[in-house]
Amino acid sequence: MKRCTKLAALVTALALLAGLGAIGASAGTAAKAATIKIGVIYSRTGLLSAYGAEYVQGLRYGLAYATNGSNALGGNRIELTLVDDAGDPAKAVSAAKDLIGKGYKIIVGTVSSGVALQLAPLASQNKVLYISGPAATDAITGINRYTFRSGRQSYQDVLAASSYLGGGAGKTVVVFAQDSAFGQGNYLAVQQVMGNLGGQKVQKILVPLSAQDFTPFAQQVKQAKPDLLFVAWAGTTAPAMWRALDQQGIFSGSTKVVTGLAERATYPTFGPVAAKISFLSHYVSTAPKNKVNDWLVAQMRKRGQVPDLFTPDGFVAGQMIVRAVSKGSASDVDKMISALEGWSFTGPKGQQTIRACDHAMLQPMFQVKLQAKGEGWQPTVLKRLRAKYTAPPERCS
Repeated sequence: MKRCTKLAALVTALALLAGLGAIGASAGTAAKAATIKIGVIYSRTGLLSAYGAEYVQGLRYGLAYATNGSNALGGNRIELTLVDDAGDPAKAVSAAKDLIGKGYKIIVGTVSSGVALQLAPLASQNKVLYISGPAATDAITGINRYTFRSGRQSYQDVLAASSYLGGGAGKTVVVFAQDSAFGQGNYLAVQQVMGNLGGQKVQKILVPLSAQDFTPFAQQVKQAKPDLLFVAWAGTTAPAMWRALDQQGIFSGSTKVVTGLAERATYPTFGPVAAKISFLSHYVSTAPKNKVNDWLVAQMRKRGQVPDLFTPDGFVAGQMIVRAVSKGSASDVDKMISALEGWSFTGPKGQQTIRACDHAMLQPMFQVKLQAKGEGWQPTVLKRLRAKYTAPPERCS
């Protein structure tokens, strides 16, 4: 009897050890699955580095908001791997291939339109979810089912500016832009919008990205004598460009100048011409009136900061990541796509919707003016344009 008892005890002990081993193996598997890895490709350096910094900061706030501060989903921690593309498509593609090779299923980021146009096909080829950032080229919308965007696109910029640009037939419109995917996209959008207004003649003056002297190009604007000058510019060369236009007398004549309002740090660079420009605005922190924007403003105020131009693009990317993973699956890209298509939500800018058929990000836009305040400039909101009034044409297959 005693022997049977010892045998039973031995069997129980072995069973317990086997159970602990199984639990250990299970825990090891859980540990591997406990991290949701997100690849972030952005411009930490280069001409668009300021935009990249705003985007990444917004991304972190967006994840914090959407996860109630836990930065985790279902107990699984969200981990960001940041890679600098320096605005170079070749570097971005190399980084994306490396991340995909390591098993990443979600890639986000991209400030440059030229970079986004290279990453989108790569996402489709490798069947990973790609959410582009501030890249504004219209060509991203509808490019493939694996590609989404968290920011606006050029057509929405132009629609926001259409009240400045339109009104009568027979006007001469010049698009003054950088010779890049962003600049070309703006020209095509203006051409399409103005064509709908009827009778306008749209010309373009494209400036090489490598240009440092903008006087010859400003002289071309002066010679064209446009009724409306639409400026599409990004990066650190903007101050020199505005000075060149001012030196050529563009602001003292009858030409109406329209452009997008860039990040806060650029306000002083407009100099005395700031009040003479009609601005379309992707975002200024005082424009939206909703609880999400209030939260973002309050959180950043604690650090003595203010949300900037592309903070919402990162914030919305964070919301999209949480939506895709929580309503879909971190490992099933098809489920993540289904979770995002047609989704309506409140972002910092207000009510936004991901159009199901082509993944356009429908969102509000704003018209603003800069007014002198002390020694600086303060944006004043003239008009809030609802998403349905700035929706780009469908690119549904």
